[in-house]
Amino acid sequence: MRSECGYDLGMRNPCGCGITSFLSARRRMFGGELIVRSLHNMVERGNGLGAGYAGYGIYPERKDHYALHLMYEDEQCRQSTEDYLRLYFRIFEAEPIPTRLVASIDSPPIFFRYFVLPKEDALETDWTEPAWDEFVMSRVTEVNSKIPGAFVLSSGKNMGVFKGVGFPLEIGEFFRLDEYQGYCWIGHSRFPTNTPGWWGGAHPFTMLDTAVVHNGEISSYGINRRYVEMFGYRCTMMTDSEVVAYLIDLLHRKHKIPLQLIPAILASEFWKNIDLMESEMKKLHESIRQVYGSALLNGPFAIVVGHRDGMFGLADRVKLRPMIAAKKDDVLYIASEESAIREICSEPDSVWMPRAGELVSGSYEEVQQ
Repeated sequence: MRSECGYDLGMRNPCGCGITSFLSARRRMFGGELIVRSLHNMVERGNGLGAGYAGYGIYPERKDHYALHLMYEDEQCRQSTEDYLRLYFRIFEAEPIPTRLVASIDSPPIFFRYFVLPKEDALETDWTEPAWDEFVMSRVTEVNSKIPGAFVLSSGKNMGVFKGVGFPLEIGEFFRLDEYQGYCWIGHSRFPTNTPGWWGGAHPFTMLDTAVVHNGEISSYGINRRYVEMFGYRCTMMTDSEVVAYLIDLLHRKHKIPLQLIPAILASEFWKNIDLMESEMKKLHESIRQVYGSALLNGPFAIVVGHRDGMFGLADRVKLRPMIAAKKDDVLYIASEESAIREICSEPDSVWMPRAGELVSGSYEEVQQ
């Protein structure tokens, strides 16, 4: 096998993409360079057609504002989008997302970020937080689907996504992740197999505070997409992974499904196993499959999800993609390979391999007043 600059030119594909993540339950802050190091340790799992990161806690001075990260193809679509945003939001700050020159990244898109809150007259009479979230979701969907050349990369509070075409080190350097501090980070190195490699198609995919990185293939994408679009979402990023972010936002935020039941929907038990359950548990799982059958993810997958209350990982119900978890003090790590964890935590307290369909989750501790 030929190699060049430490890479294998995309000739090796050990079960596809690389995912890595960590979360501090006590909200201890870690520099973005750690997630870059961890992801770079698995560089051979990608082929340079996409890498990306999501950081939580990175905007403490603007933690009560929605942080919109946008990507533009040109200045004209930036102006059109900003005109649109002004109709619906109070913009407290707008600025280019800081970047560095990287030799291997040529002609990148334009990146801007906006710290906003909905205008009260646009919200009409409902000023509750759930109404704000739904309002922002609708505006994000409209930008992505109706303004050519504009794409919302993230829209949560005190979090942001940085992604593009390149290897993990290149994307981390380009977006100057070493200058950010966060208490939860997730990362993804892409090896696209049946969708294009482009800046918007890199992971993570998001909706509000939910950010998803995914290794695998969603063979049920068609029915999953039709299902979420019944609830106002639109898939515009030309990759099957996008629909996972919308499914989780729909189930957890809008339908109030507890995290513990998410695996029973996305990676539900086989009918033959449900038949062997005790009466009450059997009734629960039968109801879930009947109501949420269109949300079941078929195909091989391993996902890590960041959200406003924490982070979780989940593999498909026969575990066709790898996932390793570890803990050190209050920090939970989830990655495709143990080496990615030990790169930034050499002596974890525990390391284990989650079972197929098993939820691995971490949440933030209550802040003592």
